[in-house]
Amino acid sequence: MMESKKEELVSVIMPAYNCGDLIGVTLDSVIKQTYQNWEIIVVDDCSTDNTAEVVQEYMKKDNRIKYHKLEKNSGAAVARNKAVDLAAGKCMAFLDSDDVWFQEKLTKQIGFMEDNDYGFTCTSYTKIGEKGEHLNRTIVASPKRDYDGVLKTCPGNSTVIYDAEKLGKFKIPDIKKRNDYVLWLQVIKKEKYLYGIEEPLGSHRIRTEGISSNKKSLIGYHWKVYREIENLSLIKSSYLIAYWVVATAFKLR
Repeated sequence: MMESKKEELVSVIMPAYNCGDLIGVTLDSVIKQTYQNWEIIVVDDCSTDNTAEVVQEYMKKDNRIKYHKLEKNSGAAVARNKAVDLAAGKCMAFLDSDDVWFQEKLTKQIGFMEDNDYGFTCTSYTKIGEKGEHLNRTIVASPKRDYDGVLKTCPGNSTVIYDAEKLGKFKIPDIKKRNDYVLWLQVIKKEKYLYGIEEPLGSHRIRTEGISSNKKSLIGYHWKVYREIENLSLIKSSYLIAYWVVATAFKLR
């Protein structure tokens, strides 16, 4: 895979809430990127721990890291939207405050987009535990997905990049869970295809208290996405719920 020839500015969208124990590792994974023309937009959803102090220490050493605190606790969707508002990059890259990128992630993914004129991409990723231990699980990205493909299989949030210069900026409705899923469904309607890199270029951290850890509660949010936001039929929505339950049970996501 060819490397990126010109380093356009990439904005890293990072909502944060009570992640002071892990966000430093996440920030380090961006700082160590071989691709260096980036900015990180951390939007703090009124953390009650030391998240702000940790980020501010990093800001003293690297002016590419920017911090904004919401006036009140508002949820990940509001935090992501605010970060996108503040972002100045050609491309929007998404990284949760407890996940990590591999060192060549941006170089390879931006190069992949430039070489093929793709506006919407994701990568494969591995799963790690709360302390960073490897869980020997890899979620492999599909090479090409259309709208129905994204409905069935949501890409890993911390693997996605879209070209905001080409597609514009996208905002997501204020839904507590699965808001990243709704975002990708918006983008796919405009770009038509999501292209995937099969090589893992980052890790998703599994946390017991994470917002996605309660799978049962997510079923209701999936139903809301399908019926209220995407306006899908009862039959198609029921099929997608069943598909998601089976895929989750067999750890395909």
